[in-house]
Amino acid sequence: MTNSEKSKELEHRTTKFGEEIIKLCRTVKADNVSSPIINQLVRSGTSIGANYMEANNASSRKDFTNKIFICKKESEETKYWLKMLLSCNPASRDLVDNLHNECHQLTMMFQKIVSTIRNGK
Repeated sequence: MTNSEKSKELEHRTTKFGEEIIKLCRTVKADNVSSPIINQLVRSGTSIGANYMEANNASSRKDFTNKIFICKKESEETKYWLKMLLSCNPASRDLVDNLHNECHQLTMMFQKIVSTIRNGK
């Protein structure tokens, strides 16, 4: 698989992930506790793909690296908010577990990209 194909696949995965986060959050009954969690989850979960798109249009190698690192940080934050959402909506465990797993995989991919860049490859 070429770098361009890998980039397109990761772009698709981050977009799909954001869409699935939105779908999940639409199923949760909003109240005083769940509303802020839903808001944070949507923000961090969709930010991953937005920052990846920005990385792919970076003005420099440093800019690219910074955007990818932000993707990794947003992925980590999203895993946290998924756990918090589960406490508000235990019935969504299977979906949250699947999204948490995908988020973990995305985190590892972004870490690999950052490590590769830092090692000069």
